[in-house]
Amino acid sequence: MTVAPTITTDRVILRAHRASDMDAFWDFYQTARADFMDKPQNRSHLWYGVMAEIGSWVLHGHGGWAVDLHDGTMIGQVAILQPPHFTETELGWLLFDGYEGQGYAFEAADAALGYARQTLKPASLVSYIHRDNTRSRRLAERLGAAPDLQAKAHDDEDIVYRHFGEAA
Repeated sequence: MTVAPTITTDRVILRAHRASDMDAFWDFYQTARADFMDKPQNRSHLWYGVMAEIGSWVLHGHGGWAVDLHDGTMIGQVAILQPPHFTETELGWLLFDGYEGQGYAFEAADAALGYARQTLKPASLVSYIHRDNTRSRRLAERLGAAPDLQAKAHDDEDIVYRHFGEAA
């Protein structure tokens, strides 16, 4: 596969990234919502990161999706990635300010997890979540993941949540 497939759910659309997404991502990384994430140092680093997520589709058959509402409003991202500094393939997500608490992140992440289980068929995926990011930890648990205390974390502040290949 060379481009992210479009996945449509009841309320969101997972789609391939576009150049026009860059400003929304940059704006997100300037907010407190991104405090638990690795932030790009500048717009060039952001560009490299987004291009890696797009290129991952070509090289690995998985990568990042923009998450849109059905009216075309971009509200975040969901991704299945394994950059070199991750020991395992991750299911990750981010949601822009104003869209939390409405189930959009769950719907998008659940669709990506379903894609992975159906298409990639991994034994498991992980989510590297900062220990203080209680919203993301609750979302991982709602998706059926559990902390894996034996797994190698991305950094010392992360908890690794394991999503098994088949729905529990």
